[in-house]
Amino acid sequence: MQLYWAPKSRSLRILWLLEEIGCDYERVLVDIRSGPQTDPAFLAINPMGKVPVLVDDEVIVSESGAIAAYLGDRFSQAGLAPAIGDSRRGSYLKWLFFSGNCIEAAFGEKFGNLKLPYLAAGWGSFERVVDVLEQAVAGRPWLLGDQFTAADVIIGSDVNFGMNQFKLIEPRPALSAYVDRCLARPAFQRAQAMDASG
Repeated sequence: MQLYWAPKSRSLRILWLLEEIGCDYERVLVDIRSGPQTDPAFLAINPMGKVPVLVDDEVIVSESGAIAAYLGDRFSQAGLAPAIGDSRRGSYLKWLFFSGNCIEAAFGEKFGNLKLPYLAAGWGSFERVVDVLEQAVAGRPWLLGDQFTAADVIIGSDVNFGMNQFKLIEPRPALSAYVDRCLARPAFQRAQAMDASG
């Protein structure tokens, strides 16, 4: 299994997830700052020219939510995804895709100082997205309650970036505590060390 990744990118969340799983994998560095992601060889793997991309024998998966869903099911023994038929599965999938559908767009809204009519924006608004995130983790350790899942890797990464790196999200007690729990996980710390060393 190979993870095509770049330091200081969205690849960190998949690196973290692979560390949570504890499976064997190889990191393949794609230096997105100097342009090899536009090489035909890489575009054959991901036509979007972006990382992360996971290659597992004949399976190629891009998009963080899809990679997390794939890995959670592929390594079910790690306990990072509710099984099909589990009543929590719907909520789990919602959070996996909330990142790309709502958080990323809301961050773009905030970065670009965009003003869209509420009904025209699929994510509603930046403020609504942050309120929903806060409500999701208030009074519970993880998105699904006591069980840490791949959804926490994806959402925890986003909230960490939005709050601590990009300073888009004003600290709120429930969100700050949630990010602190995420950052304290040994698998996150290993992934962060790998990311920092490049």
